Amino acid sequence: MKCPFCGSLENRVIDSRLAREGRSVRRRRTCASCSGRFTTYESVVKNVVEVVKQDGRTQPFDRDKVLRSLRLPCQKRPIPQEVLADFVVQLELDLAANPRKHIRSDEVGDRVLTFLRDLDHVAYVRYASVYRSFKSVDEFMSELERLQEEST
Repeated sequence: MKCPFCGSLENRVIDSRLAREGRSVRRRRTCASCSGRFTTYESVVKNVVEVVKQDGRTQPFDRDKVLRSLRLPCQKRPIPQEVLADFVVQLELDLAANPRKHIRSDEVGDRVLTFLRDLDHVAYVRYASVYRSFKSVDEFMSELERLQEEST
């Protein structure tokens, strides 16, 4: 590991412990050349799932992007942030366990919609209005009516 202070490759580990709920190892190191101390993290590299966008481009699955897209419709709703974070982690694990390494973006969006429909109807409608790109009030109202029929 290269020292961030002097660039030397000569260093030693002075402390190791589990981090990030056991998903990585935190190591404290000291440089043999400049005596600087720094921290490194070691974790398993997962199989990267590629998301295929509607225009055909692909990009790696981005947990933070999905979480940001969830936080916006859930603002001012009684939904703990941990519930959203746990869903995104589980979604990423499910996608990584899938033998297909390319998944369409609309499949990810549908999974998010299903999660929100079961969690909070207001957040669901907020997300659906952006995800489904409602063009008119009629489309919005028909989604609300369908949601109301499902809940009765």
